[in-house]
Amino acid sequence: MDLPHDATLMKYLIAGGVGGIATTIFGHPLDTVKTRMQAAPGVYKNTTDAVVKTVRREGAMGLYKGITAPLIGIVPIFALSFFSFGLGKRLLSRPDNAPLTPVDLFLAGMFSGLTTTMFSVPGERIKCLLQMQTRGTKYNGFKDAVVKLYQEGGVRNLYVGTCATLLRDVPSGGVYFGLYELMMRFETENDDHVSLWQPMFAGGVAGIGNWVVAMPADVLKSRLQTSTMWRYPKGMRSVFPEILRVEGIGVLYNGLIPVIIRAFPANAVCFLGIEFAIHILDNYFPWV
Repeated sequence: MDLPHDATLMKYLIAGGVGGIATTIFGHPLDTVKTRMQAAPGVYKNTTDAVVKTVRREGAMGLYKGITAPLIGIVPIFALSFFSFGLGKRLLSRPDNAPLTPVDLFLAGMFSGLTTTMFSVPGERIKCLLQMQTRGTKYNGFKDAVVKLYQEGGVRNLYVGTCATLLRDVPSGGVYFGLYELMMRFETENDDHVSLWQPMFAGGVAGIGNWVVAMPADVLKSRLQTSTMWRYPKGMRSVFPEILRVEGIGVLYNGLIPVIIRAFPANAVCFLGIEFAIHILDNYFPWV
């Protein structure tokens, strides 16, 4: 059973937005921890230390710094992501309606990652900068960060880390959607009824697979997006050699523990929200 079953592209759009909201609210605290461990190596001993220090210095809401940016962006971005995946599946579908192969699903997922990058990078840039504010306040929230970044370097300053984001989202998108669909097929092979645990388990596994693939590029992205646009003039060609020379290849998996801790439940909630949204749309708004 493929997700979201026989859904129209409009249903992909709406359900993707619902899943994005659920993921952000549930997963943002550990995303903050991940960003800080990636952008400030050596400051935190481990995930627990990062959480304790953040809460001690900034209170519990310190873990929710920068959440406005993903909340504003996550609905259209997740909606576009699932819409693009649905479109990719349509483009790869066969005349005989045969199930898509794992390679087809991977390619459709990659297409999803490609289409969202242009819209996601500015929000990611602002989110990362706000998450890293531990002492002092250069940016007074989302709107102030947009204005100041634009004043300092124009539109280019908002798009720092674009190549790293593409390197992260295109292959990981293929793994994310491909794994979810294949897991759902396996779980529902002999059962037409979808239980709550099925999308949650498949979504959790897909989330972990996504981040195992995405993590190295995400570290590069975090370094770029938490710095000034002049710090790494050649983007990844500047930051990657510096990381290898100074810190070694292992640093590309900095923050993996909070990501894995976050990935399973956050994506389980995401896909549960998507399945629920599809169910509501199918039963109460069948014309969508």
